[in-house]
Amino acid sequence: MSNASQNPFDSWRAMAVSLYMVLVGYGVLVGIPVISSAWVNQLGFSEVQVGRVAGADLGGLSVGAVLTSMLIARCSRRGLTLLGIALSVAANGLCITITAYEQVLWLRFLSGIGSGIYTAVAVANLGATSRPARAFNFALFAFAFSQALELAVLPMLSMTGIYLVFIVTYLLTLPFLGWFPAGRQAPAVDTAREATVAPTVPRYLPWMVLAAIGVTYVNIGAYWTYIELASADSAADPDWVARALVITSFFSILGCLFATLISNRFGLARPLMVTLVLQAVIVAMLANGIDNVNIVISLFSFNFLWVFIDVYQMATVANVDPDGRYSALMPGAQGLGQIIGPNIAASVLAGGYGYHGVFIFCAAASILALLIYATMYAQLRTSCPALADAS
Repeated sequence: MSNASQNPFDSWRAMAVSLYMVLVGYGVLVGIPVISSAWVNQLGFSEVQVGRVAGADLGGLSVGAVLTSMLIARCSRRGLTLLGIALSVAANGLCITITAYEQVLWLRFLSGIGSGIYTAVAVANLGATSRPARAFNFALFAFAFSQALELAVLPMLSMTGIYLVFIVTYLLTLPFLGWFPAGRQAPAVDTAREATVAPTVPRYLPWMVLAAIGVTYVNIGAYWTYIELASADSAADPDWVARALVITSFFSILGCLFATLISNRFGLARPLMVTLVLQAVIVAMLANGIDNVNIVISLFSFNFLWVFIDVYQMATVANVDPDGRYSALMPGAQGLGQIIGPNIAASVLAGGYGYHGVFIFCAAASILALLIYATMYAQLRTSCPALADAS
C-alpha cells in the first residue's frame, strides 16, 4: 500500500487546503509594511504605536499557535480551525468600526490569536505528511507569490478594504474543511522518513531550533514592520520603494530554489549560518541612511534570504521532529519573535535612536540566532554527526 493511501495528510486535497491556510494565516505578517503605513496614514497612529499594534497582532499569532500545540492532540483540527476563523473574522470586523489606538491594539491581539490557531493547524497538517520538508518547501514557494500579490493589492485599498480582504480569505476556507482529517495524526508511519532521522535526537534540540526561529523573527519582525516607514523618512522615492517591495518579493522564489540546491550539497546547518551573517549585513547597511540604491539591494537580499532561512529552519525541525509534535509550535516561535521585534524597535524609536538604532538592533538579532545555531551545530557534530549535516 502506498504512503499516500496510508497517510490521509498526503492527499492532494489535504495538502491544498493546508497550503491555502498557511498563506492566509501569515497574511498580516506578509503585508505588514503596507498595513503599517495604512495605520499611520489612514488612522493617524504614530510610528511607535504602529510597532505596538504590529507586535500585538503577531504576538497573538504566537499565543494562538502555542494554545493549538497543547490542544491539537485532544481536539478536532476542524473544530480548532473554526475557532480560529471565528476569532479572526470577528476581530477584523470590529476593527472596521473601531479605530481608537487602545481598542485596535487589543482587537489586533485577538485577531492574531485566531490567526495563530488557524495557521498552527495548517502547519501541523503539513508536518504530519510523509515528507514534511517537501510540504514546507511547497508552502514557501506559494508564499513568494502571495507576498507579491499582497504587496501589490493592499496599497490600493482603504483600511476597511484591507480588513475585508482578511475576512473573506478566512471565510473561503469553510467549504473545504472536510478536505483534511479531523484527527491528530496519520495511522501509519513513513519508514523512509523514519530512516533519515537520527534515532537518538537530544530532547533539547527541537527547542533550540524553535528558540533560533524566534530570534530570527525578532529581526524579521522589526525590519519588515518599519522598512516602508523608514524609507518614507529618507531620501528614497516612496513610489520607487513601493514598486521595489512588489518586484523584490518575487526573489523569494529564487531563494527557495537556491536553498534546496545548496542544502542538497552542503546540508542545512552550514548554509543557514552563512545566510544569517549575510542577513545581518544587509539590514545593517541601512543604518547609515536609505537611498534608492541601497533600499533595493536590501529588499532584494532580505526577501531572498528570508525564505532561504525559512527553508532551512523548517527542514531542520522536520529532521529533528519525526513525529511532528513540534511543527505546530513553529508559528508560535515566529509570532513570539514578531511581538518582541516590533516592540523593541518601537522602544528604540521612542528613545530617540531613530531608524539607525532599529537596523543595528535587527542585525544584532540575526547574529544572536547565528550563535544559537553555531552552538547546536557544534554539539551535533559530537553527539549526532549524521544529523549535523543533514539536508
